[in-house]
Amino acid sequence: MPPKPKITRSMIIDAAFEIIRNTGIETVNARTVSNKLNCSTQPVMYHFKTIEELKSAVYDKADAYHSAYLMNIHSDNPMKDIGLNYIQFAVKEKNLFRFLFQSNEFSGKNMTELINAEELQPILSILCEESAVNPEQAKIIFRSLFLLAHGYASMFANNEMAYDEQIVLSDLSLIYTGAINALKGEN
Repeated sequence: MPPKPKITRSMIIDAAFEIIRNTGIETVNARTVSNKLNCSTQPVMYHFKTIEELKSAVYDKADAYHSAYLMNIHSDNPMKDIGLNYIQFAVKEKNLFRFLFQSNEFSGKNMTELINAEELQPILSILCEESAVNPEQAKIIFRSLFLLAHGYASMFANNEMAYDEQIVLSDLSLIYTGAINALKGEN
């Protein structure tokens, strides 16, 4: 009889990621992950002392996946693409969106800390360049755009709503242009 395949930490993270993606974070436990891998729960608990430790590792994977999704820029307006990508992620990846942004991961943080996060710097750099504003103004514009995009994304991730890209684009453009004009003192 051939030896059983070795279950790696990476395989466990990938299996839990797929479970979250398909059925949500609530369904992740040692048994569901081991069933996905066709193994006992022993390898899961060997690599991860707790399910919370596994969820944390999967969060990192989901966050990297989300970041790559956001940065799929395909037009001459990167901020529009990023905003649309954020909302489309919530439409297409409802469970991952809820896991990343509605699981109390940001407990104890405030909006300033989130906007100053290192991971956000590439987006803020794009915003500075695209709208010809300084870094502090870019943070204000981003906050306005983010709150609108997050509101839309949350609605789509938690409800069976029809996605109308033209309305979303119109609202993103309105907030983006309005924020830039307000910061530059233009009407």
